[in-house]
Amino acid sequence: MKAQFTFSLFFILFLTSCQISGVNTLSETEQLNLFLDQRYDMAVDRWPEWQSYLGIKKDYDKLNDISEANSLHEINIAKEEIDLLKKFNYSKLDEQGKISYDLFIKKKQQQIDDYQWRYYNYPINQLFSWHSDLPAFLINIHQIQTKKDAEDYIARINAIPSQAKEILLGLKNREQLGIIPPRFVFPYVTKSIQELLSGQPFKGDKPSTLLKDFSTKIEKLNLPPTEKDDLQMKVTEALKMAYQPSLQSLLSYWKTLEKKASQKDGIWQFKDGDKYYQTRLNRYTTTEMSAESIHELGLSEVARIHQEMQTIQKQLGIQGTLKGFFKHILSNPKLQYANTDKGREQFLEETQKLIANIKSKLPLQFGTLPKAELLVKAVEPFREKSSASAFYSAAAPDGSRPGIYYVNLSNMKEQPKFKMPALTFHETIPGHHLQLSISRELKNIPKFRKYGGFTAYTEGWGLYAEYIPKEMGFYQDLYEDFGRLSMELLRALRLVVDTGIHYKKWSREKAIQYTLENSAQDRAEVVRQVERYIVNPGQAVAYKIGMMKILELRKKAQELKGAKFKITEFHDEVLKYGALPLDVLEKRILAWATQ
Repeated sequence: MKAQFTFSLFFILFLTSCQISGVNTLSETEQLNLFLDQRYDMAVDRWPEWQSYLGIKKDYDKLNDISEANSLHEINIAKEEIDLLKKFNYSKLDEQGKISYDLFIKKKQQQIDDYQWRYYNYPINQLFSWHSDLPAFLINIHQIQTKKDAEDYIARINAIPSQAKEILLGLKNREQLGIIPPRFVFPYVTKSIQELLSGQPFKGDKPSTLLKDFSTKIEKLNLPPTEKDDLQMKVTEALKMAYQPSLQSLLSYWKTLEKKASQKDGIWQFKDGDKYYQTRLNRYTTTEMSAESIHELGLSEVARIHQEMQTIQKQLGIQGTLKGFFKHILSNPKLQYANTDKGREQFLEETQKLIANIKSKLPLQFGTLPKAELLVKAVEPFREKSSASAFYSAAAPDGSRPGIYYVNLSNMKEQPKFKMPALTFHETIPGHHLQLSISRELKNIPKFRKYGGFTAYTEGWGLYAEYIPKEMGFYQDLYEDFGRLSMELLRALRLVVDTGIHYKKWSREKAIQYTLENSAQDRAEVVRQVERYIVNPGQAVAYKIGMMKILELRKKAQELKGAKFKITEFHDEVLKYGALPLDVLEKRILAWATQ
């Protein structure tokens, strides 16, 4: 805490020194931004993995401190930061400054309040898990451009036992509280760990996931063969002496824990689970909506989207019920990519062409365009079995790493042709890649806003971004427009299913059956989705809540501005502040619309 205190004293003295002889050298907002950026940099300095995501190589040989003691230390820092922030004169801040002030207080207070729920999650699960996230981090984030980078990669492997110890301790603490993942999670994780420990230097002929990654990266270095051999020897030793024992210890405990796992799925089963779930809904939606109101909204939206789908069914001349139309969609081979390497190549090629096409038309809808590059990539084999169907990883701020659109191509039945356009728009342009890149490229706002986020805003924008291309001339094919509606339907179903599981005590199978009966999706895809909602309560409802708010604000702005309304200006206004809570976004848009 000494370093924290020293900085606090320094900053108070600095603020005082900014006014000498009655002359303001910095405005109140400029001083605030400086303070917030310094606090952000101090936070980054405490988290080595975060540094790497940002393209910083300061502590490139270290991993995060995930201990309980450090978690409490972060809470104390948050309390101190709130006290320091209150030294600023709020009335002297400009519009952006007041937003920054309010958001920083909000985030820090939520961090403090949520500390009581720190064990109400599953750090090991089939979707986002320490054991799979760490190799993904080394493979996709830890770049090797020099010998030192390679040595740092090895050092990080050697640091894994320390994190593994904390993970095991956390799992045991949760076990004492009765917070154990549902039984279905265990086989996924067991298989994943076993796959990570297959291949050289563990067992088998082919190189293991991490050894292959390391070898591929150092092969590109301009080093003498003897130095490369030495690095190979050291990484092999690290994998055998640090990585393998850590995962084996986790696997051993995991198999013991499995015997205590329940068939129940919802968070309601834990003590105060209902309170925790409502907190999750509040955090993800940035609203005070109750689980019941979200559930009812979902039922209403499902019915509305079904009606729009029936309109397309009639336009296609297909008789029968909507459920029969769903079966037709799923069984039509013309709407599927071949489940072969050629089919996967076709998917990636058509995706890249679609991105290039819509990128050329962005000025029709946007005044501000992103600078960051974009890469399309298939999910790596070691995590494709449990990975989401698609996701996006933001570009490094310094441009050293492009934004990456990951697509899970393990089973092409889960990536039908009719859904490909909407999925691509959501994750790339005009969705996550555009929004997150613009946010990171904004000027005159503090870093915590550039790189932070609110799920209802970011995912609400992603879902809204699936709709925008329809106004740009895309989705001319009726099946593709049905695919767009299918994606929106999926998000409406989440309102029903997520609250069904965690509030109304639905079983996993009931949630699966409800989704299958009301959508055109393959069972394997539905199972993956429902299991995601189970291990990440509340997150999935934010998409539809956010999209509906953006559409509502767009309609209000059109009514207020009338003939002066321009869609490019509306989109720029939504994006110019970075991610915002929905109530703050509403205030900003209405203020702009009434200027």
